[in-house]
Amino acid sequence: MTDENQIPEEPVIRDKRRIDPETGEVRRPAEEAETAEATEAAEFIEGADGPEAAAGADEMIEETDAAASESDDDDTPLTVDDILNAATAEIREPSDEHLADLKRVTAEYANYRKRTEANREVERERAVGAAVAVLLPVLDDLDRAEKHGDLEGDAPFSTIAAKLRAAVEKLGLSSFGEIGEPFDPQRHEAIFQQPSDEVDTDTVADVVETGYLLGGTLLRVAKVVVKTPQ
Repeated sequence: MTDENQIPEEPVIRDKRRIDPETGEVRRPAEEAETAEATEAAEFIEGADGPEAAAGADEMIEETDAAASESDDDDTPLTVDDILNAATAEIREPSDEHLADLKRVTAEYANYRKRTEANREVERERAVGAAVAVLLPVLDDLDRAEKHGDLEGDAPFSTIAAKLRAAVEKLGLSSFGEIGEPFDPQRHEAIFQQPSDEVDTDTVADVVETGYLLGGTLLRVAKVVVKTPQ
C-alpha cells in the first residue's frame, strides 16, 4: 500500500546537448564529463543524508575539478609563437643529437668536395694526356734533329721547336731521361745493357727515346741503354 505522505523522487535530467544553451558554444568532452560528474554528485547528495554525504560530495567535486584542470592543460593547443620560440631555442642551443648530425653532414660534404676535386683533376689530366700523346712523335723528331745539330742558331726550324716545347710545357708535360741518372725500372725501359767498371749501380748510359710525365701521370717510359756494374 502506498504511503500518501511519501514524497515521490523527482526525475534526474542530464544535459547531453552539444551546444551550450547559455553561451551558444560547442561543449568540449571535458565539459560534458564535468557536467555528468556534477550530476552524479547531485544525485549522491540527494540520495544520502548527514555529514558523510556532504564529505563524499565535496570529495567528488574536488576530483571533478582536478580532472577538468588536467584535461584543460593537456588540450591546450600550441600557438605559432610557441613553435617559433622552440625553434629559436633549438638554433641557439642545439641538442647533442642535432650537433652530431651537423658534424656528420659537414664531414660528408667535405669528403664529397675532395672526391669531386680529385676526380676533376684526374679527368683533366686524362683529357690533356690524350691530346698531348698525339704530339709525342713530333717531339721525338725534334729530339733527333737536335742531336744532329739541326736546331742550332736562330733558324726558323729551331724557333718552331722552341714554341712547340713551350706550349706542351704549359699543359703540364715534362720530360725525363738523362745520361748518368740511376736506372729506375718504373720509369725506364732498358733496351740494351753494357757491363762497365765505371759504375756501382745500374746507370743510364744513353737515351734512345725520352720519357714524359703529365703532372703525376706517366705518359711514356724512357727507352735507355744501361750500364751495369761488373
